[in-house]
Amino acid sequence: MNPSSHTEKKIPAKAKNDFKDLGFGARLGAQQTRLLNRDGSFNVERRGLPRLYAINLYQELIGLSWPRFIVTVLCFYITVNFLFSLLYLAIGVEHLVGLDNSTMMNRFWESFFFSAQTLTTVGYGRISPAGFITSMTAAFESLAGLMGFALATGLLYARFSRPQARMLFSKNALISPYREGTALMFRVANGRKNEMIETEIQVSLAKTMPDGTRKFFELSLERRSINFFPLSWTIVHPIDADSPLFGLGRDDFRQGGEFFIQMKSFDDVFSQTLYIRSSYRFEEVVYGARFTFIFGRNQAGATTIDLHRLDEYEPAELSTAEPEAVTAETGEAP
Repeated sequence: MNPSSHTEKKIPAKAKNDFKDLGFGARLGAQQTRLLNRDGSFNVERRGLPRLYAINLYQELIGLSWPRFIVTVLCFYITVNFLFSLLYLAIGVEHLVGLDNSTMMNRFWESFFFSAQTLTTVGYGRISPAGFITSMTAAFESLAGLMGFALATGLLYARFSRPQARMLFSKNALISPYREGTALMFRVANGRKNEMIETEIQVSLAKTMPDGTRKFFELSLERRSINFFPLSWTIVHPIDADSPLFGLGRDDFRQGGEFFIQMKSFDDVFSQTLYIRSSYRFEEVVYGARFTFIFGRNQAGATTIDLHRLDEYEPAELSTAEPEAVTAETGEAP
């Protein structure tokens, strides 16, 4: 893969040898949408498979949000009872001993609640099946209820036991003063109260080339890992002569490009390693700014962090940036 002469002026020699393929392929054309969404999901639509082939009910139910999961379970529960109540009505309510047969509405609701008692194996005893067909239907419903609630219990356990990270990324990435030059920076913080340790990060760049293809570069970082993650972490990529961002001005960040972020951290609550993904498009990069300071101290002297200000930044003059404007460890202003 030989870049054009125009590209050679923009990409240093070392960066040319850092071409990588992250799995998206190089020939994606002048695509304007992002490849990796901010929530870590891939912006790829699979086509050509049978509709039912790609459905994984277990995966769908595990991945649902809690409100949607609860609504799904309730709808399934009501639907099953509704169908069985219609079945009991079709068989004949005279085969349900103790049922209120005064009106059609009473017969339906009595059948519905008998179905609910049978499905959950509660069985209050006021209404009981009589006859072979009705008894077999009730027995089958009891079996379906036992299996259904066993599956629901397994799903609940899987959802509670599945570790999930809630990593907060700053809304924008910044081109900020760094030591005597500039750097690409963005901030990340843990949105949960669990402790994250042995955190590592990798940042890659997908850049649209003049021929319409994309090239992938792994960006060198000031620090790739930290042992503890109780505060925010400002990720810093120094823009030096070996950086694929070297020589890019404010207008260059209006062209096609995307930064891919992959984090790996150990959750000491679940004792499992979590993987977090996110991305920034070139248009989400603010040129000539620095993050504001978000740390403080409470009355007891403990360190505080205001996560509501994670996205805040202020203008910064890149050409006159002083070395002490950003610390070497975190990229935070002193």
